[in-house]
Amino acid sequence: MRAFNQMMGRTRFVVCRLFLHLAGSDVAPILGVLNSTAREAIAADGDLHDLGEGLVEICETLLRYDETWLSASNEGEVFWDEGEAGDYVNELFNDSGERYGAEFDVSSGSSESFSIPVTRNVIVMLTVAYEGDVPDLETDLSNIPALKDALKALINLHYKEKLRAIQVHFSPAQLGDELTNDQLLQYYPELIPL
Repeated sequence: MRAFNQMMGRTRFVVCRLFLHLAGSDVAPILGVLNSTAREAIAADGDLHDLGEGLVEICETLLRYDETWLSASNEGEVFWDEGEAGDYVNELFNDSGERYGAEFDVSSGSSESFSIPVTRNVIVMLTVAYEGDVPDLETDLSNIPALKDALKALINLHYKEKLRAIQVHFSPAQLGDELTNDQLLQYYPELIPL
C-alpha cells in the first residue's frame, strides 16, 4: 500500500515525540540552554526556521551531554493527510504541556533567591512533524547509539528543510524547581532505562 501511495504522489508525513531523561549534577547547564531556546522560540513567533535553529542547538547540547542520559522513550505515527498529522501534533503538544513541571513562565524576573536547589533530573520532550522517510527516527530509540542517530537526524531534517512542526517541552521548566525520582515514575511512565 505504501508503494502505491508513493506512486500516486501522496506526501508522507511523520509525527514523532522523543522523551529523554538526563540525570546527575551536570544537568543544570542543559536547563540554561532549554530556557534560552524557549525564550527565542517565543520571540520567533512560530517562524519554523528560527525554531529549527533552536532545535539544532538543543540536539547538539544533548549530544554533548550523552553521559547524563538515563532513560528515553519515543512514539510516533505516519500520516498521508496533512490535517490529520497536524491534529496529532496538537494532541502531543497538549499532552507534553500537561506533564508535571513542563509549564514555562517567561515572566519570571530576577527576584529569585540566591539559594536555588540544583535539580538532578531533567526531562526533554521533542516533538516534530516532517515530510518523508527517516528510519533513524522511526525505530526504537531506547538505546544510546539509536538515540544519538535520532538527534543527528533531527538536525539534518532542519538543514534539509523537511520539518513542518517543532515543539520542545522540558521539566523542570523553572530554575529552582525540582523533578524527583517519584515524580519521574508517576508522570513519565513510558521511560525505558538506557
